[in-house]
Amino acid sequence: MTIGSKKFVLFLMGPTASGKTELAIEISKIIDSKLISVDSALIYRGMDIGTAKPNKETLKKFPHELIDICEPEDSFSVNDFIDLAKTQIELAFKEGKLPILVGGTSFYFNALEHGISNLPASTDKSRKHFNELLKKQGSKKLHKRLKEIDPKSADRIHPNDSQRITRALEVCDLSGEMLSSLQGQKNHKKLNHKIKKIILMPKRSELHERIEERFIDMITNGFLDEVEALKNNKKLNLDLASMRCVGYRQVWNYFEGIYNKKEMMEKSIVATRQLCKRQCTWLRNEKEALVLTNPNIDKAIDYIK
Repeated sequence: MTIGSKKFVLFLMGPTASGKTELAIEISKIIDSKLISVDSALIYRGMDIGTAKPNKETLKKFPHELIDICEPEDSFSVNDFIDLAKTQIELAFKEGKLPILVGGTSFYFNALEHGISNLPASTDKSRKHFNELLKKQGSKKLHKRLKEIDPKSADRIHPNDSQRITRALEVCDLSGEMLSSLQGQKNHKKLNHKIKKIILMPKRSELHERIEERFIDMITNGFLDEVEALKNNKKLNLDLASMRCVGYRQVWNYFEGIYNKKEMMEKSIVATRQLCKRQCTWLRNEKEALVLTNPNIDKAIDYIK
C-alpha cells in the first residue's frame, strides 16, 4: 500500500521500552515507508546494547535512517538532526513512501513540529566550565541556581536533568538572556508538511517491568563489555553527551569502583524509569494524536489511511 499523492509525516512516539520500533516495522510491512530514527542515543556508532538499538539483522531487513551516523566523541545538535531528518523526509516523498519518524527524543520531535530558537552555540570553554560546576555542585544545586536566573525554564526542567540544566545556564551565560525568552523566538526550521501522530503508551507498571527486564537482558548480552570498550577510548569522558545516555554513566562508574554491580544495576533501572516518566509527561501534553496502550496495527493503519 502507498500513501498516494497526500503528503504527510507520521510521528510514532512513545516512552522508552514501549515497543515503538516493532510497531513502526509492522506499519512498514503494510504501507511503503521510510523509517527515520528520532533518538539522540541511536545516532552513535558502537553504542548498540545499552541504547536498545535494533539489531543488525532487523536493520538489514528494515533500514532506519539516522542510526549510526556519528562517533560517540562527535558533537551533534538539534540543528544537525533537523537538517538530516528533513532531507530524509523529502527523499521518502520522492520515492512515494510514507516518512515514519520513530523514537523517544521529545526535543527532536518538538523542534521538527514547531521550529527551534536561535540559541548561542556551545563552546569548548563554556561546556567545560558548566560540566565542572555539575561535578562540584550536582544537578539539584544547579537547578536552584537556574530557578533564580530563569524560573520559567527551571519549572520546565526536572532537577535531575543535568544536561538541560547546564545548557540553560550556559545559554544565559553566553547570551545574557534567559533561555525561556530566547525559546519564544522560533526560526524557520519547522516542517512544512502535515503531521499525523501515533503515541504508544502502555501502563506505567508494564513499562517499569519491561525496563527492568530489558536492562537485565542488556547485562546478559554484553553491555558491560560495550561500556568497557568505550571507557578504553581515550577520546571519551563522562562530560560528553554520548556518555550521558542512560545506563552508560552508571556502568562507567561501576568500572571506576564507585558502585558495586548491584548498585549499578539499581541506579541504571531507576534512571531509565525517570527518563520514561519525563517522556510520558511530555507525551500527555500532545494533542490530536492516536493514543494506543498496545501496538494495535489495525487501529494504526486505519488512522493513517
